Amino acid sequence: MRKTPAISAAALALTMVAGATAAGGSTDGETARTGPFARMATYPVYQNVPAGVDPLEETVAEISTVSKDGRTLIYTDAAGKRIGFVDISNASAPKGLGTLSMEQLGDADAEPTSVHVVGGFVLVVVDTSASYVEPSGKLVVVRLSDRKVVRTIALGGQPDSIDVSADERRAIIAIENERDEDVNDGELPQLPAGFLQVVDMPTASPSSWVATKVPLTTATGAPIPMLAAAGLDTPRDPEPEYVTINSRGVAAVTLQENNGIVLVDLATKKVTKAWSAGIVTRTRVDTLEDGNISLTGTITVPREPDAIAWVDDRYLATANEGDWKGGSRGWTVFDSATKGIAWDSGVSLERLAVKYGLHNEGRAENKGTEPEGLAVATMGGKRYAFVASERSNFVAAYDITKPMSPVFRQLLPTTNGPEGVLPIPSRGLLAVSSEVDDSDAQVRSSVNLFKLGGPDNRLEFPTIVSAYAGGAPIGWGALSGLSAIPGTTNRLAAVSDSAYATGRIYQINTAKRPALITSAVDVTDESGVAVGLDLEGISARAAGGYWLGVEGATGAENALVRTTSAGRIQQRVSLPADIAAHVGKWGIEGVSAIGTGADEVVYVALQRPLWADPAGADGPIDGENVARIGRYSVATGTWSWFGYRLTTTTTDGDWMGLSEITALDANTVAVIERDKLNGPNARVKRVYAVDVPAKGAPAVNLPILPKRLVVDVLPALRSTRGWTQEKLEGFTVSGGTMVAVTDNDGLDDATGETVFLRLGALPDGAN
Repeated sequence: MRKTPAISAAALALTMVAGATAAGGSTDGETARTGPFARMATYPVYQNVPAGVDPLEETVAEISTVSKDGRTLIYTDAAGKRIGFVDISNASAPKGLGTLSMEQLGDADAEPTSVHVVGGFVLVVVDTSASYVEPSGKLVVVRLSDRKVVRTIALGGQPDSIDVSADERRAIIAIENERDEDVNDGELPQLPAGFLQVVDMPTASPSSWVATKVPLTTATGAPIPMLAAAGLDTPRDPEPEYVTINSRGVAAVTLQENNGIVLVDLATKKVTKAWSAGIVTRTRVDTLEDGNISLTGTITVPREPDAIAWVDDRYLATANEGDWKGGSRGWTVFDSATKGIAWDSGVSLERLAVKYGLHNEGRAENKGTEPEGLAVATMGGKRYAFVASERSNFVAAYDITKPMSPVFRQLLPTTNGPEGVLPIPSRGLLAVSSEVDDSDAQVRSSVNLFKLGGPDNRLEFPTIVSAYAGGAPIGWGALSGLSAIPGTTNRLAAVSDSAYATGRIYQINTAKRPALITSAVDVTDESGVAVGLDLEGISARAAGGYWLGVEGATGAENALVRTTSAGRIQQRVSLPADIAAHVGKWGIEGVSAIGTGADEVVYVALQRPLWADPAGADGPIDGENVARIGRYSVATGTWSWFGYRLTTTTTDGDWMGLSEITALDANTVAVIERDKLNGPNARVKRVYAVDVPAKGAPAVNLPILPKRLVVDVLPALRSTRGWTQEKLEGFTVSGGTMVAVTDNDGLDDATGETVFLRLGALPDGAN
């Protein structure tokens, strides 16, 4: 047996990030130079649940704050009805410090909505509402040193966000009294109306603190005159959402459903200005959930801003998430002096999502990237705005030193549903807390930490992006197979799977860092009509064109497909009937062709064992954990089959399978073997080499081929410090260098991050 030296974890991590720079090739200034922020850690908050709580239960991190020394992060967990504490002293290794339940804060049925540290206290904003029509809430003051409640202040309504002045003498809380979306399709008004609470904190002793209501409606229920004149949607039901305070003690408040902004003087507790955020028309955006990334639609919508932050004492930035009527898919800088627009991001966030493979097609008809969170801070001598996309799972960092001309600097990938955006300037950190938690899909809520400067200024994201074509970035995602292109050293082909309505073939330039998708073509039938195929493998032929591996919903739908270089189908080869009859939904997962003319053969990998019945109820027919590798002779149209023994797993809900095959020479193939686990639970993401008997060699029954490890890819996946991806699905060797890629599932039950790995030279003896 040949021996193959496995690549070391340290060498893999170094190879993957060495020489990485940010992408080039944008028409909208959307591409950064080397990014200033590096991801340090991703901490899943289910690891911080109290003893006795099933870690599979929903637990989230929504809004966060930090202690004065910047070392203890506190987050709200509305799903678990608790707040959590995390030690971030070592930003590379956060540690859970436990939680404080709402029962401990006086009301087991309450939910925390926001938190903010003042001195040695944590201000916890709590929703205690019995119903939408009986809203109530309170401000609970917790001593950070011993987590004891020292004061509770009734708020008189259902609260949302809180902010505190820089001198910590005043706080403002938005009392939203949110509407019931199931009543009258969520239409306003739905009373009681919301208002604001200003908390005066004249001393460090919470016993001296006093809350004062700032109404936005009159005693008769009419909007105050300033709101009535502002051109809002339904001003008698203002629903204040998010608050921020500048250095002059002026608070800005978004009225999201009313598409408005108001300013409040905290000293006098008076509304001083109010205006509409405006209606915009966006062109060349994706507006159809049709399975195609198509930047051709047009929408006209109110901005409906959510998060808001002062850029300085004059300019305000808003994240225009939208709610029931709108959402402009971007963010805006307002001039508070004139109530006018100083700058608007237009469609650039949507294009960033597409370029970086983070477009969420399932949200195209709704609010697209849905920017929700936003924060502004000075870090490293620069003023930054951080804008969080709730549906595309990223934070976009902008240099906003010049408020009227922000400059995009970097995209930071997060776990799902980034909600809280917390700069920690004293430590050069940015904490992002994400609210989506689905243990069944292994998508867990986390706190993501990024550091200005980071270790060695390495840029671990993006590792692959797309170029512009026709004035817009090439849409891509769900890369499920890779192939070197014969005769080249820096060109690859890739395919996307059934995450999209149409199968696509991509060309990738690996001489660029990050790797650059330079073109894409749809796979079409013989008449030139685009077809929807679940493409799981691709192999560029020496004679030109491609072999594609198609996985079907049933065994009979699995096939090899030969296309031209333009993607038009020329030939279809079904699996043999006696094989297809035993294939369920886990069929062809990789394809690789080698040789020309009469010597051309095509290898396929079947992901999981052949079952006695396609549903798998009666077990495998080849023995436990045996998958199959097939070899198709193009000249004779015949198949040969070989067994591959998968690693055994004992984890509930897990299984092992093959997800790629690559011919290293005429009689040696490499395969990806992986488990179904991701995040901290991921265990098996490996490439093995297998020697295949010579073509035409007799086989007795089904030979089980020995395998040898080429490279364990898990260390490289973990070295990104992000959520370890499940679907390592593409592998090839180009110019002697091993390359791999993960499938982001089109953001369906996945973080959406694609990791493109340069795994170093193919080890001696691998083929």
